[in-house]
Amino acid sequence: MQEKNGEKRHLFDRPGSLNMVLRIFFSTLIVLVVIDLFVHKHPFFGFDGRPSFYGAYGFVACVVLVLAARFVLRPLVKRKEGYYDK
Repeated sequence: MQEKNGEKRHLFDRPGSLNMVLRIFFSTLIVLVVIDLFVHKHPFFGFDGRPSFYGAYGFVACVVLVLAARFVLRPLVKRKEGYYDK
């Protein structure tokens, strides 16, 4: 990396780096979705043969895990303020 005033410069120190990374990320997503349309699948249940099924399934599963952690698990492990001050 280049040094400026004795400090190392990292990837995201340049203003255009984030835009470049986002362009690469979204173009990769588009390419993967297009490739998914042409890949022959062997569905077991039938509905899992639809395009982008596993991407949608993973997104929904992630959202459910986050909501379960926030609304179910957090109240179980959360302590009152001052619990450790005894």
